[in-house]
Amino acid sequence: MHAPRRSAAPAAAAPPLVRRLLRPTDVRINGDHPWDIQVHDPIAYQRTLRDGSLGLGEAYVAGAWDSEQLDETFARLLRHDLDGALNQAAKLHFAYQWIKDRIINRQSRSRAFAVGERHYDIGNDVYEAMLDPTMSYSCGYWRDATTLEAAQLAKLDLTCRKLALAPGQRLLDIGCGWGGLAAYAAEHYGVDVVGITVSRRQAELATQRCRHLPVEIRLMDYRDVPREVGGHFERIVSIGMFEHVGVRNYRTYFDVARRVLTDDGLFLLHTIGNSTTCATTDAWTDAYIFPNGKIPSAPEITRALEGCFLVEDWHNFGLDYDPTLMAWWHRFDAAWPELRASYDDAFYRMWKYYLHASAGFFRSRQGQLWQLVLAKRSRPNAYRSVR
Repeated sequence: MHAPRRSAAPAAAAPPLVRRLLRPTDVRINGDHPWDIQVHDPIAYQRTLRDGSLGLGEAYVAGAWDSEQLDETFARLLRHDLDGALNQAAKLHFAYQWIKDRIINRQSRSRAFAVGERHYDIGNDVYEAMLDPTMSYSCGYWRDATTLEAAQLAKLDLTCRKLALAPGQRLLDIGCGWGGLAAYAAEHYGVDVVGITVSRRQAELATQRCRHLPVEIRLMDYRDVPREVGGHFERIVSIGMFEHVGVRNYRTYFDVARRVLTDDGLFLLHTIGNSTTCATTDAWTDAYIFPNGKIPSAPEITRALEGCFLVEDWHNFGLDYDPTLMAWWHRFDAAWPELRASYDDAFYRMWKYYLHASAGFFRSRQGQLWQLVLAKRSRPNAYRSVR
């Protein structure tokens, strides 16, 4: 399943800058710990120092380096913000990313469907193998759970309880994925749901999965909801979609939600968050996993909310994403003998890198997972937090 193992370069071959960057992380080149980096081709150094995180990921996918415990490698690197240090070392690449993020609206209408086409549409077989039966592609809630399915069901129910769903309400699901939350809310809480997604394959499978429920799935951009869907919703939910909105569009996103939410309604926003404000997005993730994505920081969200919504509740359970991602990895890895007929070994290494690096991101506490409950000032009743 892996690229052929090459002879490891001697530790002394690591450039002085690499050794200096790694020193505080307890990650060594060709060391004996399971989280140490085993370099098979010295080109890994050149690619990483030249292109930062993009080069590091591309060198891994090409088989130039490995780690026995890749998730822990990234947890240790990210605890010391080595991603930022690498991008500073690759200054030209960093400057290009900064300019691109500042000048270009990378999440404009014309680009809105790119992430659906390049990530969510790769093949439902990958996601059906990797995810739990609810097809939830977001962080589970592991407080009382011991399995992936239990954690995802707990997250779905927690979300519905935070929204105080009740029969007869109309729920808008922005970024509905494969319909897991829409189906759960309709079946267990008696609400009518309109779910929207920019992924054609998600829309097709979600429609099939929800065909016997009061759920309508639409392939559309969130900006078109007021015109194409119309009416008002007592509740709005958005799980794992805000990461694709982009800072330049946050206010538009919240304005759309405000326009279609009733005056006494509730809006639950579930999003990955960054512990610090970062001007750029990770270059490797942008190139190979989530094109045009941007993980928000807390100040970026609150600035966009000002004068639009009140924050009734802010719940952080970011550490729960670590076991979620590792559960996805184990399921994907177990299914690989069947999947490999449709995907090559480079895809396997890319997907392994993505899931393990993401787990390390949350384990390092650089990554957060936030659920915000939002309301208009016109809502008359006090909100009581739910856990």
